[in-house]
Amino acid sequence: MSDETASKETEAYAVSVGLLVRREHSARELARKLRLRDFESRVIESVLERLAMERLQSDERFTEIYLRQRSEKGYGPQRICAELGERGIDDRLIAARLREAEAEGEIDWFERAETVYTRKYGGRPIEDMKDMAKRLRFMQYRGFTHEQIAAAIENN
Repeated sequence: MSDETASKETEAYAVSVGLLVRREHSARELARKLRLRDFESRVIESVLERLAMERLQSDERFTEIYLRQRSEKGYGPQRICAELGERGIDDRLIAARLREAEAEGEIDWFERAETVYTRKYGGRPIEDMKDMAKRLRFMQYRGFTHEQIAAAIENN
């Protein structure tokens, strides 16, 4: 390894650690941010391997934290899965983490859907079909399934 390559790796590593100090990042997010800073692909790959080996960057940990934060902000499983996919998280990891969170009772999607619906619409009855369609679109945009939405509307 040349001195220049070592210097670039050190610089990329320092940038990555600085980003990770602020918040968790997926490997794809870090790679994108390093590319924007004009680091070469081989330098980025090397740095990502080192960060993963040192457990400073973990897609599993990122997925867990992201899932918890977004669900607490009122987003449903479909939207969260799509967002995680956009951030480079593997579909199997996403599905496994969702199952784990549901099995351990961390997240009750039906309860979350009802909370979001109640916060938005309170006890106001549905006025007409246009109002119903508007409410359905809002809940779908938030990422809840049809079953979760139906239960939330029924319970209000």
